[in-house]
Amino acid sequence: MAEYIHHEGIVLNVKGTNARVEIVQTSACQACKARQMCLSSESKSKLIDAVMLESVVPGDRVEVTVRETLAWRAVLLAYVLPFLVLVGVVAGVTVWTDWNDATAGGLAIVATAVYYLILSLFRNRLQRQFSFTVRKI
Repeated sequence: MAEYIHHEGIVLNVKGTNARVEIVQTSACQACKARQMCLSSESKSKLIDAVMLESVVPGDRVEVTVRETLAWRAVLLAYVLPFLVLVGVVAGVTVWTDWNDATAGGLAIVATAVYYLILSLFRNRLQRQFSFTVRKI
């Protein structure tokens, strides 16, 4: 059975079978009584487009879920692979050419930008794979 990641949120608007949900990510410090005096406590608001499993209206409190395996795949595509491209290009250029480090670093940044450009070209396909679902609490 697949594991899911759950977040609570509030529906902002509904369009067709999708709902735009605002979730508030809070740090662990939010539960601390001394957070008023501490500068490290923070919270971030995120907007997520999710497929409705049942009818919701703006203002409803809902639960947004996504498969944990999809979350790990997203981390791989967004962080791990670009890092490997960056390091691989720097290492490859440094080992196989006599170019200086600045050129190798610049080429690595360009290669990483090309990776993200290619990733953005597949945005629609990725959005179908990485779908969030929403249901009332």
